[in-house]
Amino acid sequence: MPPATRRDPSAARARVTLSDVARYVGVSVSVVSRELNGDPALRARPETRRRIHAAAKTLGYAPNHAARSLRLSRAFAIGVIVPELTNAIYDGLIRGIDDAADALGYQVLMGRTERIEPGADFLHRLVGEGRVDGFLVQRKDETDFHDFAHLIEAAAPIVLINSRGSRRGSVVLDDAAGARAAAEHLLDLGHRDIALIGGDIHSYTGRARERGFVEAINAAGMRRRSAWILHSGYSPEAGRLAVHELCAAGGRRPTGVVVANMNAAMGALLGAREIGLRVPEQLSVVAIHDAWIADYAWPPLTTVRMPQYQLAYEAMRLLHLRLAGERPQDVTITEPAPLLVRRESTAPPPKRLARGRAPSGESGDAAPGGAIGGGTPGS
Repeated sequence: MPPATRRDPSAARARVTLSDVARYVGVSVSVVSRELNGDPALRARPETRRRIHAAAKTLGYAPNHAARSLRLSRAFAIGVIVPELTNAIYDGLIRGIDDAADALGYQVLMGRTERIEPGADFLHRLVGEGRVDGFLVQRKDETDFHDFAHLIEAAAPIVLINSRGSRRGSVVLDDAAGARAAAEHLLDLGHRDIALIGGDIHSYTGRARERGFVEAINAAGMRRRSAWILHSGYSPEAGRLAVHELCAAGGRRPTGVVVANMNAAMGALLGAREIGLRVPEQLSVVAIHDAWIADYAWPPLTTVRMPQYQLAYEAMRLLHLRLAGERPQDVTITEPAPLLVRRESTAPPPKRLARGRAPSGESGDAAPGGAIGGGTPGS
């Protein structure tokens, strides 16, 4: 006889099924199954939905993903492609995707955009091997859309993040509003010589952020200085070189600069130090996007916090709807609105300081590090 084995007590317990949850709630098994699987076509009252999820948690129901995959001929996994996996800006993006995927019953497979360059078969191989059902993709801003077209032909649903033009579905931020909030903050401080270190002019985000910057400048009755709008890119090196360019020619130079990406803003701070400009006494710097590293810059960087988490959650939801047969949608995330996070890299321009005006944080303004409404005085 084989030796006796010790059985796990939990294994002796009967597995909780959909039928158990249905009996507990008093609805059909079909309704429970469709609700827990996120069926967008299900019509059920919010109270019924709440009771189903509460019952599943109370009873300890765990979905059988293997059986569900076999039944629906799907992997219940999605691929996420971003330019840099270690980029701090993507923290909220990745958390939002992961939370939404977990809630909808998907696994997440991460990859870099290098895996989808022309000639690479990464996406086709994942789909062909049945490992993923669809993709969330943020392409590099400098990537030409025609070079990106091979991706759109992939045999799986795709939702683009922070980009338009796929006709497959996309989710973007209100980048123009973010740039307006950054420029308005400098205007409210009294700056009138303001520059933009922008993204690639061919990218969706680069164009949108430039538009928002120009709208704020025009609304203040100021003339646009084309020499002070640079299409530099989003890398730290791009920001460093842009500051050198803005201040290289003699004569008048900006007292404040909006940097269209936080990584480039880190380079802008370094560039200012290299040419002997004190931030914020001689040059104020405000960046679009926010992450933990902004607190550890020197000086700590004023930013405009964008709703990255909500963007990612909505992108995952749209991909789920696509996989369920819904038509593609293009969505812009407008709530919550971009939020100015005041730190120590912005202050009134030098001429105001010379007249005795208190530096930022010593008047009625929010103290450095606090969040105030996007560009509205006193909010």
